[in-house]
Amino acid sequence: MLAISRMKALISATTFSTYSVPHISKTTPLALSSLASKSFSFNPPTLFQNPNLLLPKPILFVPKTCISSVQNRCMQMETASRQRSGEIHVIVGPMFAGKTTTLLRKVQSERGDGRNVAIIKSSKDTRYGLDSIVTHDGVKMPCWALTHLSAFKQKLSPDAYDQLDVIGIDEAQFFDDLYDFCSEAADHDGKKVIVAGLDGDYLRRSFGSVLDIIPLADSVTKLTSRCELCGKRAFFTLRKTDEMQTELIGGAEVYMPVCRQHYVGGQVAIEAARVVLESQVQCGSYA
Repeated sequence: MLAISRMKALISATTFSTYSVPHISKTTPLALSSLASKSFSFNPPTLFQNPNLLLPKPILFVPKTCISSVQNRCMQMETASRQRSGEIHVIVGPMFAGKTTTLLRKVQSERGDGRNVAIIKSSKDTRYGLDSIVTHDGVKMPCWALTHLSAFKQKLSPDAYDQLDVIGIDEAQFFDDLYDFCSEAADHDGKKVIVAGLDGDYLRRSFGSVLDIIPLADSVTKLTSRCELCGKRAFFTLRKTDEMQTELIGGAEVYMPVCRQHYVGGQVAIEAARVVLESQVQCGSYA
């Protein structure tokens, strides 16, 4: 019995020393005495409770030379992007709305600010000669007459093209490569491109590629004229003649600006006149 009692005492002492707070003597500081007075049970952490205790996080070492190279590359790309940043401004409207006048005013303003400018027009428009762009009011400015815009850089010479800041394009509806030229000039060459042209033909349908460059544009200006029949704002161009081809270059003898009401009425009147003329021709052929 005595041996059993000693074994129980030994087990009790071992348990207390492992899982309980040891005895605090009178010489223990007050702070430690206060902490030690609270008993606690030992519950060792496991891998599933906190895996970071057993598996240290990996450390990624990136050489300073790699960081410097990436930073320099980003700075170079940002600088190049700023240098190549151009603009595209589109001016549209019906005939006699002042599109060419607005274009020339903007180009002359850019020239007055010390920028190098050039103006392009379609070689199809020969009303005022090939070497000048002329408004309906008689304002005149020298220009390049081209069939395709893609030929402009070679015509001007690459060195002279690089020196250009601003490019004006009049009668833009006649250029099939308008989209590609404007995209290249503004996005990659850093040019400011000012485009003027008809957004719709005499049937109020899309004319050329002018509407295609709207998604590229920094700004779009829609001009209006004055209706020749009532004086209201004119948004459309009415063709006075009975020609039906889309491209028919002419001035006031062929076209007039009209409001919506007189465009619809005018189209009806023109169609009625065409029917009458056709009937007369047919009647004459039977005579």
